[in-house]
Amino acid sequence: MRFLSVLVLIAGAAIGVFYPWAVSNFSGHAIGTWRVYEGGRFRPATVRLAARDAPVRVLVDLTARAERVASQQHTVLTLTAASGGRTALASTLSFNHTDNPRQVSPQLPDKIFRDEAGVIETVTPGAYVFTAGPGDADGIDMRAVDLILRAGTGSVDERAQPAGYTLMGVGLAGLVLSLVFGRGNKPPQNPNSQPPPPRWGRGGSQR
Repeated sequence: MRFLSVLVLIAGAAIGVFYPWAVSNFSGHAIGTWRVYEGGRFRPATVRLAARDAPVRVLVDLTARAERVASQQHTVLTLTAASGGRTALASTLSFNHTDNPRQVSPQLPDKIFRDEAGVIETVTPGAYVFTAGPGDADGIDMRAVDLILRAGTGSVDERAQPAGYTLMGVGLAGLVLSLVFGRGNKPPQNPNSQPPPPRWGRGGSQR
């Protein structure tokens, strides 16, 4: 039962955690990266997209002090994408759900947090203007913000994460139960397996 529970736990983690992360970060191919904030200033990025690029996944990398980002519950950044006077994407980014931010340098306290702004499902060929701005979070010491676009990305099945988390819960519960009940199912010790006590000498019996 313990081995089966571990397998179920691993399968749940693969479906609920690794699969969405892999689709978000590695499916499709990279269009490019643009710096939209640096030196205390935001600046828009203009990118020409083609119809064949759809769907386009929009990711944002934030370089900032780790403790400031992890402890807040507000919006750190806003991002909009517009083309031909129409808004194609509008998103708020908090970055506080990032479990493993990338380290800039061992000597620096800054880390790189990634968040997904959304997906542009249908692309009208032409120039898209991506505009980043500050949110309502206070005390975020931002160093840089990068816009990352990926073309032809796959979509995550909405059923994957709930199913994965359910499997993880079942596997963890089974593992705990196997550990608890496994302790009480040890076979009794056979008294004949112990060597007989010495008959002579210290501690022995003498007739």
